[in-house]
Amino acid sequence: MTNPQPKPADVKPTFTLPPLPWPKKALEPHYSENTLNYHYDKHHKAYVDKGNELIVGTGLEGKPLEEVIIEAKKKNLGPLFNNAAQVYNHNLFWESMTPNGGGTPPQPLLDKINESFGSFDKFKEQFVAAGIGQFGSGWVWLVESKGKLEIVKTGNAETPLTDGKTPLLVCDVWEHAYYLDYQNRRADFLKTFVDKLANYGGAAAKLKNIKGPKP
Repeated sequence: MTNPQPKPADVKPTFTLPPLPWPKKALEPHYSENTLNYHYDKHHKAYVDKGNELIVGTGLEGKPLEEVIIEAKKKNLGPLFNNAAQVYNHNLFWESMTPNGGGTPPQPLLDKINESFGSFDKFKEQFVAAGIGQFGSGWVWLVESKGKLEIVKTGNAETPLTDGKTPLLVCDVWEHAYYLDYQNRRADFLKTFVDKLANYGGAAAKLKNIKGPKP
């Protein structure tokens, strides 16, 4: 007898909704449980669910998330790319915030920030300015590229992964990311992010874990 083919319910989904790294109230008063009820439970989950629908039959099922994003971009699978990239972007956004965040970044991240931007204060100014300057929906990133740090902004679902850069920290500037807490005050949200929410320790750990020659 041949083994029966697995039923769709038995197939492990390529994309999953990871648990938040902290309780929903943990970022208050800077980022509310109310916002997370929509942003995480509805928006993020919708990208996971749609991505699992769109990946069927592409040959990318079961591949690592980063690989799916890069291959979907190469193959011009626009809807799959958009949903997979948004899963990745949101995953990193949650990791980029932490209770009692902000403060001074640990080494070696602080040295790399000073080297790349002149000072930590200048980094924060440039990060906020990039986020304000991102027209419409998108993201502002701190990335490592060829041993240096850069601030990158991307529109919609775009991610620096497809340019061969390593994201360390990201802030979501889609309006739904902050509107319930900050209304149209994107600048206030970005300033709060760099001063009160940013997980610089997590970014430093990602910097240390980059493979290849150390920056």
